[in-house]
Amino acid sequence: QFLKFATRVAPVGVYTSGKGSSAAGLTASVVRDARGEFYLEGGAMVLADGGIVAIDEFDKMRPADRVAIHEAMEQQTISIAKAGITTVLNSR
Repeated sequence: QFLKFATRVAPVGVYTSGKGSSAAGLTASVVRDARGEFYLEGGAMVLADGGIVAIDEFDKMRPADRVAIHEAMEQQTISIAKAGITTVLNSR
């Protein structure tokens, strides 16, 4: 309950459950639109840039998904190199 409350009162806040979250859902993913073009879709950590991201049940996350958010927690950035898109997104 405390994590949900914190994300509601913060100016920018995103709440997610670790058990149902994927690495792409927490960081960012590359999506193909109807015309066949690729674009970036930010995950929870990108959407919460400058605010709070609350990950409940962190211990229940899959190890591969937990590894994917290390860069975001340490460097406060998310590096993407997929489908010809190379960029760095903030996750402060």
